[in-house]
Amino acid sequence: MLELMMMPFLAALILTGIHVYLGVHVVERGVIFVDLALAQIAALGAVVAALFGFALHSPQAYVFSLCFTFVGAAIYAFSRLKDSHVPQEAVIGITYVVAAALAVLVLDRIPGEASHIKEMLVGNILFVSMEELARTAALYGLIGLFHYVFREKFLLISRDPEAAARAGVNVRLWDFLFYATFGFVVTSSVSVAGVLLVFSFLIMPAVATMLFTDDCRKRLFWGWGLGALMSLVGIYASARFDLPTGAAIVCAFGALVAGAYALRSFFPAPARR
Repeated sequence: MLELMMMPFLAALILTGIHVYLGVHVVERGVIFVDLALAQIAALGAVVAALFGFALHSPQAYVFSLCFTFVGAAIYAFSRLKDSHVPQEAVIGITYVVAAALAVLVLDRIPGEASHIKEMLVGNILFVSMEELARTAALYGLIGLFHYVFREKFLLISRDPEAAARAGVNVRLWDFLFYATFGFVVTSSVSVAGVLLVFSFLIMPAVATMLFTDDCRKRLFWGWGLGALMSLVGIYASARFDLPTGAAIVCAFGALVAGAYALRSFFPAPARR
């Protein structure tokens, strides 16, 4: 059982490391479903590649997914207008629905579409290879370094874009850089873990920690720890009870959020800085 659990657990640790950090930004920005939308757009790119005869996890499919997510990143970066009456979450929801519908239309033209839909949703984290993990970890390390170097700009824009604009920061440019690097992460993550698990890694640990603290460092450290723990719980349950691994991890994260809300009822809300 330990050998069966080792590779998916390493993959979950790598995904937790970058997604919890990005999740803090996403929740601060109030664009909760941007990861789900970008993941769906990346999945759409992969199924379009499959329509042209490429394997779902081939390098060509990855390039298709990356190009599609860059288009999504540009849409999200340029749709946040200060004087617009349309909330950005509405734009994100529209792109998600359209991308999902297009994926269904494309899959309808591909033989064995049911297996493609299942893999698109829950991924293949149980069968991830060490080479794929090494490539993913290297990419996430570079993106994490980029965000660390420019962390003050990213955090200021996430928390107060108007203050960032007054400070002379090109908000639209840095928004695009945020969503573009986000697109790199999502494209790689979807091929490993699927749409649902990617969303869970991004949002659920961030939400659970934000119920108790407003400090970004505490959110990160608690999010990383809880993400790793819930991943282990989900993978163990999958191996012990012969359950689909991705779905089991998603349910473990769901239990985490439910438990956090139950525990939160006994503590006062954190003071907003």
